[in-house]
Order: sequence, then structure tokens, then C-alpha cells
Amino acid sequence: MNLLLADDELLMLQILKAYFAKEGFQTFLAQDGEEALDLFYNHKIDLAILDWMMPKRSGIEVCQEIKKTGRAKVLLLTAKGDTNDEFLALQSGADDYLRKPFDPRILLLRAQKLLQIASKITIGELTVDLEGQKIYRCGKDVKATHKEFELMKYLALNKGQIVTRKMLLDQVWGFDYFGEERTVDTHIRRLREKIGEQPIKTYRGMGYCLEAEDE
Repeated sequence: MNLLLADDELLMLQILKAYFAKEGFQTFLAQDGEEALDLFYNHKIDLAILDWMMPKRSGIEVCQEIKKTGRAKVLLLTAKGDTNDEFLALQSGADDYLRKPFDPRILLLRAQKLLQIASKITIGELTVDLEGQKIYRCGKDVKATHKEFELMKYLALNKGQIVTRKMLLDQVWGFDYFGEERTVDTHIRRLREKIGEQPIKTYRGMGYCLEAEDE
């Protein structure tokens, strides 16, 4: 899932990015409304989380622009506490509204609800249990290792999209990992031995993509 986070507070962006990255989201950061729109038009965004009061273009303006395309869900953040502000936010087309300060875990749950991300993701004969951190094939636990599960989780949350080795390294091994990119290939090979060759497609020179067996 591709997430756009827009807020003029850099620390807030970094904190939220860490929370969402841990859950497998690919995050794009913007510190003003114009940068947010530029990212939106240059990437396939599934959800935009926008601060109401931003430089150049407000969250309301960005929301209205995004909603003209109908391509993404929008959640507005604001320090405003007036009930009329909530009305204006939803009237602008926002799908949800959250007042600051908030617990990042609550924001994460709101985002998952908007995107209808269930605790279990089914792809063909495979089931990825996000809460139990297990992978099942035809109802049987494949005994995936932690790294194998995290790889599958990220691929499942980005089903149908090609993800690069670097993206997988950043999300599964961490941004401070300095080892060989080929370690991804080794873990993918081992994962395929457990779930079958078909679901994870290799796109040479690009990366990997999780696809349903009937696609």
C-alpha cells in the first residue's frame, strides 16, 4: 500500500513513517500542500493523510484536488477542535478526520479501516495471518521464519505491485542494513519452497510481485 503523509512538522512525519513502515506501507513524505500534490500525481497513492494547516496549499485544498480524481482515500489531521471544522473537513471530501494530538496507533487503525485491510490476507491457496504472523497454504502452517513472514507480509500488502530488492531490504531488514541485496533472493527462494513457485513473480531488473495464481 502506498501512503502519502503531509505535515509541516518534520518530526511528526518521521514518527508516523516509522509506524506505517513497520506495517508494510510504502510512505511518501511532504511538508507542504504543493509537494503533497506533486507526490500524489507522480505515484499511485492509496491513502493520503494530510495536515489541515500546511504552507502553500492547505490540507482541505489538497483533499479537494485529490478527490477530483477519485483515486485515493483521504484522512485529515488538525489541531482545530471546533465541531464545525470536522463538518468542513468531511464536506471537502475527506473520508475521515482526526484531531491532534493523537496516538499514532489510533491513526494506524483508522488507516487500515479506510483501506479495508483485514487481519488476514488471502491470495489463491495462501493465507497471510497478519496478527498471528503465520503463512498458511491450503490451511496448513508452512512454518515460515520471521524474515520469510515479513517478506510475505510486505508483498501481500503491496499485491499486484512490483517491489524492488531495496524496498524489501529497507522494510524487512531495516534502513541501516548494509549487506548484499542478493540476500533477498535467497530468502525469496526459501519462501517459494514453502508456498510454491507460482505466487511470487520475478521481474528481471526490477524486483518481485505477488500475484494471485489465477491472474
